[in-house]
Amino acid sequence: MIPKNTSKTLGPIETNIVARLTYEKKTIVTTGDLDQLFKLSPEDRKQVVFRLKKKKILTPIKRGAYVFSPLESGPEGTGVDELLIPPLFFPQKNYYIGYSTMFNYYGFTEQLFQTVYVLNTTMRMERIICGVSYKFIKVPENRIYGQEVIKVKDTDVVVSSKERTLIDLLYFNKPVGGINSAVLVFKQIVEEKKCDIKKLVEYATRFPNITTRKRIGLILDELGTVDTTLSLLIKSVKKTAVSSFNGSRKGKLNKIWRVIVNDSQK
Repeated sequence: MIPKNTSKTLGPIETNIVARLTYEKKTIVTTGDLDQLFKLSPEDRKQVVFRLKKKKILTPIKRGAYVFSPLESGPEGTGVDELLIPPLFFPQKNYYIGYSTMFNYYGFTEQLFQTVYVLNTTMRMERIICGVSYKFIKVPENRIYGQEVIKVKDTDVVVSSKERTLIDLLYFNKPVGGINSAVLVFKQIVEEKKCDIKKLVEYATRFPNITTRKRIGLILDELGTVDTTLSLLIKSVKKTAVSSFNGSRKGKLNKIWRVIVNDSQK
């Protein structure tokens, strides 16, 4: 049902489209949706989209995809869940939402972050979409693993699993205040048994950054994780050069993890 004051601002075709999209409870609309729901020629559809964009009923997300906001939604339009945007850019699912977005999602921190991070294999871009800051980070294919699919308003959204998010927490630690804060969170989750240790070790073993692998191994070792569980992770760093987390060569060499440990790192 379209309010009278709304219908006066729209043509007959536009009024019909807005009414149907409202009935269908659409928040995100694609040109495919318009083609499926309405029998418009390509030129007519192009003109309708142009007019609805001009009236801010459709807000562009990317080419062929829009946020739908009926006029009765007010000048601010209809809010859209920020997690629904990335799937529109990656129909092949070669992405995951991660980093600080998921730190908050899993309760690693109560801090709310302003940027949604989208790791993917094809796109490097920063953009404001519907008032939300998105950062698309292009990474090698070997970094795309340890994900899971969650449902957001009937849409499949690929996000990092809790275990993979813990690894990313140590690697991308600046949002939580640096590596020391990240290590404290990591330890707390492990000690409270709020993650799958075997899965965590499996994912850590595959992580390309050697320093992160060593740091995870050292932490889990200190927390009493049994050697059999850590065996593959130990093997992954066995032939690497000796590292120092803070650049200092002073301290005690941990021969298992091939790292120099000093008091400031505990």
